[in-house]
Amino acid sequence: YDLLVRWLAASGYDVTFVRNVTDVDDKIINVAAQTGRQWFAVAEANQRVFNRGYDELGCVPPTVEPRATGHVPEMITLMRRLIENGHAYNVDDDVYFDVMSWADRYGSLSHQNLENMRAAGDSAGDDRKRDPRDFALWKGAKPGEPSWETPWGPGRPGWHLECSAMATKYLGPAFDIHGGGVDLIFPHHENEMAQGLCASHAKEYARYWVHNGFLNFGDEKMSKSLGNVALAHDLIKQVPGEVLRWALLVGHYRAPLEWTGDLIDQSRRSLDRIYRTLADLAREAANARVTLPEPDQKAVQGLLDASGLTSALEDDLNTPLALSGLFTLAAGVRAALVPGADWQEVADIRAALLQGGDLLGVLQSDPEAWFQGGADEGLKARIEGLIAARVAARAARDFSEADRIRAELTALNVEVMDGPTGATWRIREPG
Repeated sequence: YDLLVRWLAASGYDVTFVRNVTDVDDKIINVAAQTGRQWFAVAEANQRVFNRGYDELGCVPPTVEPRATGHVPEMITLMRRLIENGHAYNVDDDVYFDVMSWADRYGSLSHQNLENMRAAGDSAGDDRKRDPRDFALWKGAKPGEPSWETPWGPGRPGWHLECSAMATKYLGPAFDIHGGGVDLIFPHHENEMAQGLCASHAKEYARYWVHNGFLNFGDEKMSKSLGNVALAHDLIKQVPGEVLRWALLVGHYRAPLEWTGDLIDQSRRSLDRIYRTLADLAREAANARVTLPEPDQKAVQGLLDASGLTSALEDDLNTPLALSGLFTLAAGVRAALVPGADWQEVADIRAALLQGGDLLGVLQSDPEAWFQGGADEGLKARIEGLIAARVAARAARDFSEADRIRAELTALNVEVMDGPTGATWRIREPG
């Protein structure tokens, strides 16, 4: 969704990006009870980890990040409209959505038959409901749980109600795009749409629904309940956030993606390849004592289009093809780095490559910092000295000395990469 926001903004749209925070629900309350912590402390800790993960992956911040607990008045208004419109009812302190009141459309988003639906999981076994499939908008207060006052009694909101209230407050009763995982289509998004349309009588709730596929470990989806979750703040200790981001963009967003060590390694190598091109360009320009001219933006856009990157993003965010466009541009840089190079051409291709990286949220580091991150100035000086000594040994055909120096560099956790314009190096990531 970060990629979608970037692409829409680059395409000239004024984007309002709302990222809802569910800071009170059954799971949060259960964890609080199991751990002896306050429910709001559980919610706050999880939100901080969540936001840090987004930052580590280079995601742009949302326009607004509303919390459910700050929008109870909007939820009350939404419930009142649903009751007045004949689509909801209260039983004591609880309020339910009446599924049969919208029977002709309920299930249309998820393409499910109402007759085949199970009882609503958020209130299963509640024989006070008109229909087992009716879902909870508001849950009456229980001892030890947080609660807010409403015209129907104290309690707390249901998950589906929270999201509809926040979305419509900041985006209006009908908005352009609603995103989420494919597992949210039913019941969450189905219920959101039902609430929004029945409360406002609008023809649309979200004009487009965008659902992403699962990350898989082996034959199973990544899931906390299965205990097979890889956390961004753990992975970031091993590889840069851009590597994780690249790995997530390798597959199309609607398709499942197999999360493996090989995927991470290949993503690192892919980024290394492009960063090495940028580093070689900088070295060649320095050797030629050339300051790159300002790029011609019309030429840059033409190069982006010719690479296939922009058409790939226009085609339902086809990220595998868009990433190949970056390689096309990187190859163009290499082809332009010839004796007597046209430095305007080089500058234009480089700018196109970096702008393509901006669209995809990669290539955000300085090439030297990319390879040498984690080394202080003293270590850098030692490594550079060893590499220079190795180059001299190889020039003198003293290959045993060159091998000895390479072994010393390896002991320093340094990987040396020989290229056509000389040797570059990087600090190896921890295992």
